[in-house]
Amino acid sequence: MAVCEDKEQDPRIQLIASSIRVVPDFPKKGIMFQDITTLLLDPKAFKDTVDLFVERYTGNGISVVAGVEARGFIFGPPIALAIGAKFIPLRKPRKLPGEVISENYVLEYGTDCLQMHVGAVQPGERALVVDDLVATGGTLCAAISLLERAGAEVVECACVIELPELKGREKLNGKPLYILMESH
Repeated sequence: MAVCEDKEQDPRIQLIASSIRVVPDFPKKGIMFQDITTLLLDPKAFKDTVDLFVERYTGNGISVVAGVEARGFIFGPPIALAIGAKFIPLRKPRKLPGEVISENYVLEYGTDCLQMHVGAVQPGERALVVDDLVATGGTLCAAISLLERAGAEVVECACVIELPELKGREKLNGKPLYILMESH
């Protein structure tokens, strides 16, 4: 794991990076899976991860934190609570009761869909999208599109890890992306 240059001085980043396990050939051959479950086993590393995001977003007028299923559900709620925002789960199909809006997208190894409850976001609300990792950018693009279709202003996307060789950042059409570390 490479620590981003502007964060090299923060010792918390090194702890976070060292707590993430890489699992080769999961979920299929050729994928180097970034396993954040080992980060969750270390209370200090987990707290440091949340704290770094909270420090960045406190006082920025964000009223919505949208977490992408499933690992965005781990980091999103504590960030939302700490900055005084509501949390909106962006879920896979048929997981939300009631009326939903949907966005289909392409993954690095297939296709998928995100859904959100109709009325979860009000026009003009400032939103932050949270996930554990950005790879090809498809999931984040779908999340941005879903929120913007509902009238939200997506301020930024926040991920623990970026896989820069997959160029997901480039697919975000200039939307800011904040990450804690890169994996090569």
